[in-house]
This record gives sequence, C-alpha cells and structure tokens, in this order.
Amino acid sequence: MTTTSAPIRITQTDHDKLTTLIGELRPATGPLPDHLQFLDEELRRASITAAAEIPADVVTLYSRARIVEEDSGDTLEYTLVPPDEADVTSGKLSVLSPLGTAMLGYRVGDTFSWPTPDGATCRARVEAILFQPEENGRQQDGK
Repeated sequence: MTTTSAPIRITQTDHDKLTTLIGELRPATGPLPDHLQFLDEELRRASITAAAEIPADVVTLYSRARIVEEDSGDTLEYTLVPPDEADVTSGKLSVLSPLGTAMLGYRVGDTFSWPTPDGATCRARVEAILFQPEENGRQQDGK
C-alpha cells in the first residue's frame, strides 16, 4: 500500500492547471494558506505524466472515485473538480479541500491521509475509479 510519503502521479495538464490556480490564489504577501500549501507540496513531489500515459486507475482532475474511510468503513464517491465547480451535495469535491488534495494522484488500492479541522488525521483507500477523463478519451479515440 502507498501512503502520502510516496510520489503521486499527475498529468501534465492537471499539474499546469493546478499550478496556475495556486498562483492566482497566492496572497500578495505572507505564506500560502494551509490548503494551498498542502496542494503545492503534493504538486512538487508528483511524478508528472502525459495524459495519454496516465494509468486508468489513478485519480485525476475530473475523475470519479470511490474511497473507503479506514476508521469508519464508510464508502464515499466523489468527482474531483476545480474549486469553482465544487458542489458536495452532488458529489463534486474541490481539489482544494483537504480530502480532494489528498486523493489526487493516488491509484486503486493506495491508502492516503489528510488532516481534519480538529487536528486529527483521516485515512482512506482508493477502492475504484468509476470514471477517469483520460481513460474515457483513450476509449473514444481508439487508443
């Protein structure tokens, strides 16, 4: 099993979009807010891959993933989206949320963790990728 110490996989396209997003949200002075710092650290340690080469079992931006919380056993399904498209009631989770940032780049079977507002740490496992845009694109164009 993989934990947050292992490099995540991310497409070049997602890396570019998210790096730009961090730049746009960066305060004029002072450090990055915690949620942006967490994403920035994930992007810095990521293994960057061309979209056509990303494995189908990796959580990418716009992927729909099923995860299982380790402590509770709860199963959750989310589509990982940019913050302006987030709507948790319809299952669209912002990549800037602690859980969204934490699950980005992990593969089916990997375990990852994220901090909660009360200072605890949650752990979850990626159980399935229900939709991945890169894989869907390969299927559509026959690659």
